[in-house]
Amino acid sequence: MALFEEASLRAKEAMMFCSTPYGIFASGGEEGYNIVFARDAMIGLIGTSCSDPEKEFKLQFSTTLNTLARYQSRHGQIPNAVDLFSDRPKQVTFATIDSTLWYLLGLQFYKKNYRDNALFSRHRKAIKKAFDWLGCQDAGEDFLPEQLPTSDWQDAFPHKYGHTINTVALYHAVLRLYGKKRELKNVMLAASDKTRSRIQMFDREKGYFFPWLWKNHDGDIEQETWFDSLGNILAICFGFATRKQSNSILDFIEANGIDRPFPVRSIFPPIRRGSREWHSYFSKCLAGKPHWYLNGGVWPYIGGFYVSALVKTGRFEKAGENLRLLAEANRLGKKGKWEFNEWIHPVSKKAQGSAYHAWSAGSFLFALKSLEQKRLPLFP
Repeated sequence: MALFEEASLRAKEAMMFCSTPYGIFASGGEEGYNIVFARDAMIGLIGTSCSDPEKEFKLQFSTTLNTLARYQSRHGQIPNAVDLFSDRPKQVTFATIDSTLWYLLGLQFYKKNYRDNALFSRHRKAIKKAFDWLGCQDAGEDFLPEQLPTSDWQDAFPHKYGHTINTVALYHAVLRLYGKKRELKNVMLAASDKTRSRIQMFDREKGYFFPWLWKNHDGDIEQETWFDSLGNILAICFGFATRKQSNSILDFIEANGIDRPFPVRSIFPPIRRGSREWHSYFSKCLAGKPHWYLNGGVWPYIGGFYVSALVKTGRFEKAGENLRLLAEANRLGKKGKWEFNEWIHPVSKKAQGSAYHAWSAGSFLFALKSLEQKRLPLFP
């Protein structure tokens, strides 16, 4: 069996391991994360729905969306995690910004891929509340939502706040899919140094978007300059980055080996103890060591979007090469082959974390579909 064909079958098997009566769990198996995490589930289902002609995952997608909307906050925020399905104390947690954005993206992919407007219509009230909540995150009234530290997928590492490329890229994608043209124009202007906030997110000298920035105090700027792989890659995939910026970002990734040994390392360079970016609480998590976990570990789900970014810019040969590497990464395992693990150590090349991750599987399927049709689903 050809590598990509087998990888596709195994990815859908991994998604099956994550499937429950409550929706998609973040990862499957006995040691999996038996929680409905909004971003994990949406990334997994977005990718899987793009390669699901038999509609095997339609019910799981709708069930997951319903679970997330059911526990939407009174202000409109979609929960980070719905943790009601284990022996742990029951809880629904929030304190994120990207969960709401991934939920809104998920609804659009569900409607398009399954040609089903009925569910979308039933979620209209939740959609309005979600947009109202996102609007309230624009504390600077500069058309860009701000986020607090540790309030996106990277959790307690690394530290970032204010205007982050990951959030802005997702917000841009949501505005685009929901046809909010005026807001979309304002976002593009605001992120290009065209408003009173004087925000310039792209650094021409470095060749990529800053991971985050907030204020300029007479030249003393609150920002950091390490490379945020997911944020920059999503900026390409969702059309926030220009063609010139996109090529600059991809050239930077290749030149610095960020896509090796497998696509792709989460940040570059790793943050080390004693550096300006270091915070004491970093040492209390797996990311406390360089090349571990979020601190420069390889995350296959980001690799899927990287392959799609290569497709987006017409680098088809490079996309095929990296899709092969991504399949090999997902074939690794701690107990057996094709575990679609959470992350991989870039030096030892050993799989780490739990197995059968929904976003690792779904992102691979998204990348495969992008390469097959030589354009991205919903974002050609």
